[in-house]
Amino acid sequence: MKGKLFITGFPGFIGSRLVRELLKRYADIEVVALVQQKFMHAAEATRYKIVAGRTDFENRFSFVFGDITKDLLGIADWKSLSEQITHVFHLAAAYDLGIQREVGMRINVEGTKNVVDFARRCKNLVRLDYVSTAYVSGSSTGVFSESDFDRGQRFKNYYEETKFIAEKVVRDTPDLPYVIYRPGIVVGDSLTGETSKYDGPYYVLQMMRSLPNYFPFPRIGDGSAEVNLVPVDYVVNSMALLSGDADSINNTFHLVDPEPMKVKELQDLFVKKLNKKFLFYPVPISLARLSLKMPVLRNVYQMPVQLVDYFVHQVHYENQFTRDFLSRYGIDCPQFNRYFDVLLKFFIEHDSESLQGIMI
Repeated sequence: MKGKLFITGFPGFIGSRLVRELLKRYADIEVVALVQQKFMHAAEATRYKIVAGRTDFENRFSFVFGDITKDLLGIADWKSLSEQITHVFHLAAAYDLGIQREVGMRINVEGTKNVVDFARRCKNLVRLDYVSTAYVSGSSTGVFSESDFDRGQRFKNYYEETKFIAEKVVRDTPDLPYVIYRPGIVVGDSLTGETSKYDGPYYVLQMMRSLPNYFPFPRIGDGSAEVNLVPVDYVVNSMALLSGDADSINNTFHLVDPEPMKVKELQDLFVKKLNKKFLFYPVPISLARLSLKMPVLRNVYQMPVQLVDYFVHQVHYENQFTRDFLSRYGIDCPQFNRYFDVLLKFFIEHDSESLQGIMI
C-alpha cells in the first residue's frame, strides 16, 4: 500500500491501534486522521505515544478536524484534501447497545453516508475499508457467513439496525471499491490484556467480581448460545494486512472466532478464575429483561438490558473464506480461554480507567 490514507475513529480503541499498525507495516503510506474538536487532547496524547521513538512516523501522521455527521465531514478545506487521498478507512461509530435510534441514525448511518460521499469525491481513490459488525445478522439464526447480509432479519436493538443500514449504504454505492470487516465482540489485547473499554463480557466479569460468594446469580437460557469474542490485536492485524491486499476488494470478512465459547462455558471460566461461588438460578429471558429495567436490580447487576438477548441467541458466524484469505499471512484467531488470564489481570488492575465517549 502507498499513498495517503484518511481514517475516522481516531483516537478510539481500535482506530489508535490501527493507525500505529498501518504506519509500521506500510512505509509508503501517510495517514490523516479525522478528529472531533472535543477529542483534540486525547488525540494529541495518543499521537505522541504512536510517534514516540519513531522519527519515520512523525511526518507521516497528521490530523484534520471535522465530524462525520456533517456535510463533507465538516472539513474546512475538504476539496484540497480529497485530491490527495487514495485510501479511506471508516471506523467511527457509536457503539452502544442501548443507543437511541435517532442517535444511531445520525452517527452510524448519516455519518457513513458522509464518509462515502467524501470517498467518492477523492479522484485517486483506490478503496474504502469499512468496519461493520458481525451483528448485522440481527435475529438470524443458524449459520451466518460472509456472503450473508439481508435475510429479512429483525434487530435486537438500534445499534444492530443502524450498523446494518450503514453497511447497506456502502454495498449499494455504485462503482465504489469497498472492503467490509465484520468483527465479533472485540475484547482486549491477547498478549497484554490492554483495553480502553469495558463492555460485552466485561459487564458479566465486573458483576461477578463485585458480588459476594454465594450470592444468587441468574442463569439466562440454557447456556448453549455462542459468544463470539475476538482480541483487538487479531482484528487490527487482520484489517491492516487485508487493507494492503488488492485481492480483498469487494469482499466481506468475518473477523470472528471460528470456535467460540458458549455462555455457560464462559460463566464457568469466569467463576473459576475469579475463585468465586454463586447460587445459580434459572431465569426466563422475559423475566431477565423485566428485572434489568428495575433500577434496584440494574444497580446490583450493572448490566444493560439489551445484553440479555445475546445470552440466548443461537447464531454461528462462519468465516472459512476469511480464514482461507488470512492463511497466506499466518493469522489465526486465538481461542479465548488461552488468553483470558491476561485479560483478567489487566481488567483487575485498570478497570477504573475506561475511556468514555470515544468513537470506536
